[in-house]
Amino acid sequence: MDSSVIAQERTTQYPNDDELLTRVMTPYRSKNCVYLKEALVTVEGEPLENGRIFAGCRFEIPESCYIDDTGHFNSVEFNICYNQMAYYLIAKSIKEGLVHPFSQWSMDEFWNAQLGDILITDFRSMFRTQMRGRFFRGEIELVETVAWDGSDLRDSLVVVRTKCRYWDDFGGDSRGEVSAAITNPPPLAGS
Repeated sequence: MDSSVIAQERTTQYPNDDELLTRVMTPYRSKNCVYLKEALVTVEGEPLENGRIFAGCRFEIPESCYIDDTGHFNSVEFNICYNQMAYYLIAKSIKEGLVHPFSQWSMDEFWNAQLGDILITDFRSMFRTQMRGRFFRGEIELVETVAWDGSDLRDSLVVVRTKCRYWDDFGGDSRGEVSAAITNPPPLAGS
């Protein structure tokens, strides 16, 4: 099927959910650790049939939460921003029932898993041009989710593959590919 036909079939946007964003950011110890300010989640086509699910995000880092001002966006900030985008996209996917297996989870199951059970397993970042770290945009795309039920040989597991990128108004550009494993996920329906 032509990709332009897929895009015409359905595009749904979910504007920033202030209440959800606030709750997702609760684990961050201080307000100056919360860099994600808003996110617009978009679903194009059917996520399970070559569609896309992604979040366009706005960030502000008025002051680094861990180091004196370097004057540029760095790898630690890349990772913190990634975590915040990923947590929000997963939480919104659960709340709105956007993609399997998250469409079967409750919000309480996500809150229980958020810190202890979501583990980055592969993290690749590329800084193509220097980026200022004060005000910038970002995007995360959910590329693939795979869920396995537990067995005698293996525990239950969800693997999530994502792509992300950040940019500013001055030509700054960085990108990444990140995979995460979610251990101890809720049982799949019908298991």
